[in-house]
Amino acid sequence: MLVFALNATRRFGAAVAARLGVPLAAHEEREFEDGEHKARPLVGVRGRDAYVIQSLHGDGGQSVNDKLCRLLFFLATLSDAGASRLTAVVPYLAYARKDRQTKPRDPVTTRYMALLFEAVGADRIIAFEVHNIVAFQNAFRVPTVHLDTRRLFAERALALAGGGALAVASPDPGGVKRAQLFREMLEQMADRPIGAAYMEKRRSAGTVSGNILAGEVEGARVLIIDDMIVGGGTMIRAAEAALEHGATETIALAAHGLFSKGAAARLAASSLSRIIVTDSVILDGAGSTGLPANLEVIGAAPLFAEAIRRCHQDGSIVDLIEGEA
Repeated sequence: MLVFALNATRRFGAAVAARLGVPLAAHEEREFEDGEHKARPLVGVRGRDAYVIQSLHGDGGQSVNDKLCRLLFFLATLSDAGASRLTAVVPYLAYARKDRQTKPRDPVTTRYMALLFEAVGADRIIAFEVHNIVAFQNAFRVPTVHLDTRRLFAERALALAGGGALAVASPDPGGVKRAQLFREMLEQMADRPIGAAYMEKRRSAGTVSGNILAGEVEGARVLIIDDMIVGGGTMIRAAEAALEHGATETIALAAHGLFSKGAAARLAASSLSRIIVTDSVILDGAGSTGLPANLEVIGAAPLFAEAIRRCHQDGSIVDLIEGEA
C-alpha cells in the first residue's frame, strides 16, 4: 500500500499515514512561471495499491479548481506508471452541492466530477459527508466509500448533553436523513429517547426563505447537524427557531467548516453556544475569513486511516461506520 498526500493537504495526510503506521509516499510538485504545474511520484508504483489524499476546498494558496486539476493529473500519472489500484481520498469533495437540475438547463456537476475521476483511471473514491449521498453514489460507475460524522461526533455530543433532554435537528429538509441516522446512533449509545426536528428551507437565486420548525425541542439541548458551514446563515436560522420553540441551548455540528468571509462574525453574534467541525479542510484562520471563537475541531484522520486500511485489506466499511458485522 502507498499513501500519497498532495502538498495542499499534506498535514491531514501525514496524520492519516501516522495512524496507519506507514510513511507518506514521496512525490514532487513543481510550479512553473506561467501558472502551470506538474506532480510525479518519487517511488515506484507499479503493481501497488495507491491512495491519494487531497481535499478540494479553496483557500489562500490554491483554488478549488487548482486542487482538482492537481489531483486528477496525479491520479492519471500513477495510472500511467502502472499502479494496480487507484483510490482518490477526498475529505471535502467540491461541486457536490449541484447534484440535480433545479432550473432549466442547469448543470449536474456531481455527475461531471464522476466522469473526470473515472477518465483519469480512479478505481474507487473515498469521500466524507457529501451533500447528497444518493446523488454521489449514483453519479459514479466505480465503487465509492462514503464516510460520515456519526462516530466522530457522537461521544462528544453526548458528553456536552449530560443527562438532560436532547434533540437532533436538521437545518433543512435535505438533511433529515443525516439527522435521523445521527439521532438513532445517539439513542443507541445513550439508551434513552432523543427528540427530532427539522427546519423548513427554500433557496432561490441566493435568497433563503422558510421559517417552519417541526419537531420536539422544548426544554432540550438541540444539536443541529449539517454537512457544511459556509456563511453560517442556515445554522443560525435553525438555532433561532429552536430557541423560539423552547430549546435551552443550540450547538452546531458540521463535517466541513468552510467559513466564508463574514461567517465568523455572524456566528459569534448568533445564539449558537458551540460550533463543532472536523479538520477535513484547512482551518488556520488565515486571511479575511477568520474562525468563530467558539469553534471546536475534531480530527477525522483516524476515520480515514481505518477506511483506507479496510479498503486495502478488503474489510467491512459498514462495520466501521455503523458497527454492524
